[in-house]
Amino acid sequence: MDQDYESFKQSINDQTGIDLSLYKEAQMKRRLLALRDKRSFTTFADYFRALTKNPDLLLEFLDRMTINVSEFYRNPARWDVLEKKIIPLLVEDRSSLKVWSAACSTGEEPYSLSMLLSDYKKGLSTFSILATDLDQQVLDQAKKGFYFEKAIKDVPSDKIARHTTKEELGISVSDSIKKQVTFKKQNLLSDRFESDFDLIVCRNVMIYFTEEAKTVLYQKFSKALRKGGVLFVGSTEQIFNPGLYDLESVEPFFYRKLK
Repeated sequence: MDQDYESFKQSINDQTGIDLSLYKEAQMKRRLLALRDKRSFTTFADYFRALTKNPDLLLEFLDRMTINVSEFYRNPARWDVLEKKIIPLLVEDRSSLKVWSAACSTGEEPYSLSMLLSDYKKGLSTFSILATDLDQQVLDQAKKGFYFEKAIKDVPSDKIARHTTKEELGISVSDSIKKQVTFKKQNLLSDRFESDFDLIVCRNVMIYFTEEAKTVLYQKFSKALRKGGVLFVGSTEQIFNPGLYDLESVEPFFYRKLK
């Protein structure tokens, strides 16, 4: 056992509440070794001491471990299914939707949801979107609503025209889209979840967790959904036994709460 790394994991948990043992160890350790060596520390003990004294190092650590990779309408075919099949299901018996973008990174996903729902006219009158992430730095960036143009390459052109403004170096999301989204810092693995969500979107996050951590998360997501609500996961995160979590598959990567 690498005692230096094991002690580091415990210290990080004590200091931040982040349990690194719930992440796939080989991936996480390799990532953090590269970060530690980049900063010229020879042990994790030395690295941790520096993290406690230097806020910039701690922010860098959080950014590295949370893997902030995002874009608008990521995997466009799935968004087409969301718009044409899932949202109609959700509004059959209600005109207002409560939505959660979990691990939202720099905001592309919740703003994509806001664009889609703002344009949805068939029975939907109001909606709200909670957007959460572990990393306060990316949340602060998300609130600004500014992106380089490559981030919107998969967004339908009509939505770009209606909901963004061209800037010199990129685009800004309109205020009407931004006001539907509330950003909040949250640790998925340890914090309590709100309840009665109609739609939870958590994509390309679970692949970094152990099987035990995934089981806990699926249980928590299921409890956070109202009956008939839907969990939308990433293209590498298919749930093979959804019934264990009171869920059923309604489309690939979309799971509805049964009771």
